[in-house]
Order: sequence, then C-alpha cells, then structure tokens
Amino acid sequence: MGCKCSKLVPCCWDSQFNGSVLEAPDVENEERGEADDLPSFREYSFEQLRIATSGFAVENIVSEHGEKAPNVVYRGKLENHRRIAVKRFNRMAWPDARQFLDEARSVGQLRNHRLANLLGCCYEGDERLLVAEFMPNDTLAKHLFHWETQPMKWAMRLRVVLHLAQALEYCTSKGRALYHDLNAYRIVFDDEGNPRLSCFGLMKNSRDGKSYSTNLAFTPPEYLRTGRVTPESVIYSFGTLLLDLLSGKHIPPSHALDLIRDRNIQMLTDSCLEGQFSNDEGTELVRLASRCLQYEPRERPNPKSLVAALTPLQKETEVPSYSLMGIPYGATVTPLSPLGEACSRVDLTAIHEIMESTGYKDDEGTTNELSFQMWTSQMQDTLNSKKKGDVAFRYKDFTSAIECYSQFIDAGTMVSPTVYARRSLSYLMSDMPQEALNDAMQAQAISPVWATASYLQAAALFALNMESEAQAALKDGSNLEAKKITGS
Repeated sequence: MGCKCSKLVPCCWDSQFNGSVLEAPDVENEERGEADDLPSFREYSFEQLRIATSGFAVENIVSEHGEKAPNVVYRGKLENHRRIAVKRFNRMAWPDARQFLDEARSVGQLRNHRLANLLGCCYEGDERLLVAEFMPNDTLAKHLFHWETQPMKWAMRLRVVLHLAQALEYCTSKGRALYHDLNAYRIVFDDEGNPRLSCFGLMKNSRDGKSYSTNLAFTPPEYLRTGRVTPESVIYSFGTLLLDLLSGKHIPPSHALDLIRDRNIQMLTDSCLEGQFSNDEGTELVRLASRCLQYEPRERPNPKSLVAALTPLQKETEVPSYSLMGIPYGATVTPLSPLGEACSRVDLTAIHEIMESTGYKDDEGTTNELSFQMWTSQMQDTLNSKKKGDVAFRYKDFTSAIECYSQFIDAGTMVSPTVYARRSLSYLMSDMPQEALNDAMQAQAISPVWATASYLQAAALFALNMESEAQAALKDGSNLEAKKITGS
C-alpha cells in the first residue's frame, strides 16, 4: 500500500478538525448544474405503469435502490421508450393520498445530474408508486462489496463521495436537507458509470418504514435518542459511507473509530487499494470520516464543506467513470440478429419474411393453457379471426390482417404476443407507427423477455423519428437475445 498505518493519522488531528470550518468555493459549473433535459414531474396512471413494467413482472424487479418487499422497485419502459425505475409501496404505506402527492411533487421539483431524479408518481385507490430515472449499472453496494471482475479503484471511490456530497449540497440548497437511510444501496450508477443519489430517500418518512435500517451499529446516535432525522444525521451516514469506501467493507463506526484512535489504520483500509493513494490522501479521508462521525451533531461538517474537502483530493479527473469502473459504454452488447438488423434498417419486407417464417413458436408457454378450456362457439369464432388474419398477413393484405387480428384481440378470450407483433408490423406497413409502437409494447407486456417485441418497438420508433429511443430498443432486444442464448 502507498501509505503506512503508523504514519496515516498525526496525533494532533483531532483538535485541528473539530468544526465545520471549511467553505466550498461558490462556483456553479456544468458538472454540478441542474438536469435541464429531463421532463417535468407528472402524474401517471396505474395502467401506464403496469404496461411499462410488463405487468410488474418478476423479471423486472431490481435491487438498485436497496428496497425489500413489500416495497419493490421495478425497471420499466414508457411509451416514448424512456427507461424508468418504479417503486411500488406497500398498501399500508402513505395512507393519505394528498400527503403522498404533495411530498412527491416537492421532491419532483429537484433536477440535478447528481441525482437519480424523480419523474412522477401514481396514486390510484390503494396504489402509491414513484417513478424515477432508471440507472442501469447497479448500486455502490454491488460494486464495492460484491464485485466480480475488478474492485473499485481509489480514483472512482473519491469520485463517488464527491458526487454524493454535491448531491447533498444541491438538495440542501433546495430545502431538502433530510435524507432517510443513506447507505451504499442508495447510490446508483448511470449509463456513463457516474454515481447518482437515489431520490427515493428524499421522501419524508411514512408508514413505509423507519428512517434507518434495523442495524443499530450504523444509526446516528441522536436518532436512537429522539427517533428524528436531522441534516446532521445525514452527515453521520455520509461518514459511514466514507468508511465503506475506504475499507471495502461495512464496518460499524464505533469499531472504525477505535481503529483510528489506536492508529491501526491497516485494519481499516481495503487491501485491494495497495499503492493507489498517498499518505496525505489517506489521512484526509480518515479525518473527514471522523469529523462526520462526531457524537455531537453540531461538530459535524455540512455538505458545502464536504465538497470543499473532497474536491482537491480528486484523481484522474479526465478519465470517464465508465472507464474507471470497467463498464462497457456506447456499444450494443452482441451483434444484432437478422430480425434486429431488419428492424434497425426499418426494412419492413425483410421483417415480414422473418416473422412469417417464425410463425407462432415464440407463443409457447403463453397460450398452451387454452387446450384445457371448453371450446365454445365464441372461442372457435375467435380462432377463426386469428386464422383469417394469418392468411391476410401471409399474402400482405395488411388492412385485412389488422381487422382480423383486432377481432381476435378484442374478444379477450386468448392472449398471444405474436398476434400483437403481427398487428404491429401490419400497422407499420400501413404507415401507422404510433399504433405499431403500442402493439409492440403490448407484446412485451405479455412476454417481457421476448426480443422480437423490443426490435419491433425499435422499428416503430425509427419510423417516428425517435432515433435515440430506437437505438435503446435495439440494444434491449440484443441483450434479451444474448441472455436467451447463455441461459442467464
């Protein structure tokens, strides 16, 4: 390691770093600016979010925000192809719909590149849902404690704490200084590998649960006394995160402070960091963590002084986060299949040929239960509509195909993602791209891991001149095909 434990902390440091004496430079820059490219906060219908998450499919449950059942977070995709994270609360949480809406609207006014911002909410009947930006590259907990390919580099760890401090400074400046249960699961990574603070912790406490986890060893001492979260409590939690990043483990603050007092810093630092930082850098981070973990809340620093202390420590600032993290960026994971290629070119003739040759083999598992039902005359009529639609589709009579497939769908007695896919292509052939996009999304709602549905969404989005959204849909389809091949 580049620093020796006997030299890390000078004897006099305690007296030198007692108060919140550091001041950050009052400079606004692009890095810390507001996120102007995001839509305004809005209210969603439950049906919109049900479709976006493919019916709250188990396959779409994510752990990005560290939530546990019954307050589950799902990945989803809106009609405009924006990826979202949807937190669905326990029915007992937020019994007052007006309080929930007011609180969500307040948090939803925040817009910053250091946050995974809140885009909207839903409150229908007993349902309470929050909609946020989706962060695709996992949590700090995953990268720090459960890494698979490489441990997080020192330069990236410093970037994480700076971005987090900047997020807290921004929220404080907007009157949202309170954050509930700040931990390594609340920090998520965006497409470029940059760390962001989840907006979910900014919602005031409700019956959703306590403000802190049940592990008392990591709870601010004043919270144990009063049960209330204060801005200083958030700084205490920031200190525990500094320890996490320094050690690569979740060390209780009391134990860490004992190690610091005993100058046994070697037990506190991650062995994976050997040679990556100097004596001074290690000393500064330990000092800062100790200040944040002061027993008396008034002796802890504020977010502005955290930013001031962390800014000069940054290393490799010109290196993109995704490079430091070892995260691939800007490329499709696997080559596109023939269907994917056809959809990328919006080659409708080629798409038709592939779908016609594929038939209904991808419907397996979604319609087999029909063989056990009573074959009534109504069901026979429904099947006849589908057969007529298939004939029209084969011979490229897409107007008739739309009519017949619509009769099959409207009957509601059977469900087939392929019928939606075929009607989607028929709409594209008829120069009706919005209807085509709606059907492709319905196909994915029925079969969430079906690549064809993503590819057809891409073709429709290209037809709607939504280039970036279409590219994202192509990537989704390619990833789904790769998972199917590997069985993961």
